[in-house]
Amino acid sequence: MDIFEVVQPGPMTTVQDLGRIGYQQYGVPTSGALDDYAFRLGNLLVGNEEGAAALEITLFGCQLRALQDTLIAITGADLAPAINGRPAPIWESLWIKRDQLLSFSQLRKGCRSYLAVAGGIRVPEVMKSASTCVRAGIGGLNGRPLRKGDILRADVAFTRTAQIPAKYIPTYSNALALRVILGPQDDYFTKDGISTFLNSEYTVSAQADRMGYRLEGPVIQHSGGADIVSDGIPLGAIQVPGDGLPIILLVDRQTIGGYTKIANIISADIPKVAQAKPGDRIRFQQVKGAQAVTLRQKYEQQIEIIKLLLHP
Repeated sequence: MDIFEVVQPGPMTTVQDLGRIGYQQYGVPTSGALDDYAFRLGNLLVGNEEGAAALEITLFGCQLRALQDTLIAITGADLAPAINGRPAPIWESLWIKRDQLLSFSQLRKGCRSYLAVAGGIRVPEVMKSASTCVRAGIGGLNGRPLRKGDILRADVAFTRTAQIPAKYIPTYSNALALRVILGPQDDYFTKDGISTFLNSEYTVSAQADRMGYRLEGPVIQHSGGADIVSDGIPLGAIQVPGDGLPIILLVDRQTIGGYTKIANIISADIPKVAQAKPGDRIRFQQVKGAQAVTLRQKYEQQIEIIKLLLHP
């Protein structure tokens, strides 16, 4: 059924799920929700499977008119959500009534908000995924961000409201500490270059999107050239091209690349990156592989605990 009409789309609002898995070998990016923690919890709040399609709303300006009474949940960044001008809660499920206007008018904390709807947003799947990849023009609504006049559809199937306990709600800061594992090409950098990377503060530049974040700050010194034989690029890889400035590669990244990668952000910290915006400050902290595995296990265990609390 039709559930929302797009009144204003905002600068970048797209349909996402947990990604297009299994096609990177053909050059197809995974895409998917950049902050999978907020995304998954939003779906759990409205009774969906964790990977059901939802909206990723960037910065501010999105306005949606309800076409049916619909159970929704807003998670992630605080973009001052409101229903008919009255503040709407985040990190809990709530009802929006037919003809009411849901708006996201102001960036308060974070960068990306997620709107989950009971039953999940219905769009045709491409390669087994609803995720929008704008650069490839696939997924979501015709492979593009939402436009004014678009109609969103869902099959409403759940009616019980719920709330995320406060201790599981992340806080968003404009100064991030991101944990990384060095490599795979850390041997292409001088000792001073590695030290610069690990002991300097960088700023997210204006060139920051779902493909990657270019950072500004101290130059990282290579021991030779910046070029390598192209190889695979994992989520969170940090490339350092010839100018010596790092680039964090994200969900819409190219699948292979020919620049040295000094480190990789651990998967448990990718949601932090998702909520960073131009001007935010970043420092990197080295951890070992075993620590990264333990942190990922704790991350997944926390989601399982929340799932049991919401649906005992």
